Amino acid sequence: MKTKQLALVGLTCAVTCILGPLSLSIPVSPVPISLGILGILLAVYLLGAKYGTLSCLVYLLLGLAGLPVFTGFTGGAGKLLGPTGGYMIGYLFLSLTAGFFIDKWGRNLSGQRRGIALSGLGMVLGVAVCYLFGTLWLAHQANLSFGAALAAGVLPFIPADLCKILVTLSVGTPIRLRLRRAGLL
Repeated sequence: MKTKQLALVGLTCAVTCILGPLSLSIPVSPVPISLGILGILLAVYLLGAKYGTLSCLVYLLLGLAGLPVFTGFTGGAGKLLGPTGGYMIGYLFLSLTAGFFIDKWGRNLSGQRRGIALSGLGMVLGVAVCYLFGTLWLAHQANLSFGAALAAGVLPFIPADLCKILVTLSVGTPIRLRLRRAGLL
């Protein structure tokens, strides 16, 4: 790993650490709306599967070590093992899934709508995989049926997460182009 790649991983991890604690509790679910997933999406969109997933892993390890980088400025193993932990573990699989699409079809973003659309599709699929992990874990932890966990932990979040994907594509595309022009990607 080159120094510039290490710096970009650290920087995107720092952005996720800043966004991750910012959350909004909603009355219909034990799972808060978090901006952490926006940080994960940005990291993967900017860095691709390998380094975006590494950024996500570092973020999770920092939280596991007790730094208050998870929703509501919390951290520690209890948060990862609690009802919302499956969603956070799902971030790794979101990174890998979205990163695969971004690496395969979205790396050349000099105005190509197809690459951006396929990157967006990869993000949607990645979020769906994250939802699957989170829903299974929430159902297990809260002793809910899969349908009840899906209703509580996924359905209220779909509009917000689609907005996060659109923000990532609209903000991330010019950042990627600038990073590439600067020779950092």
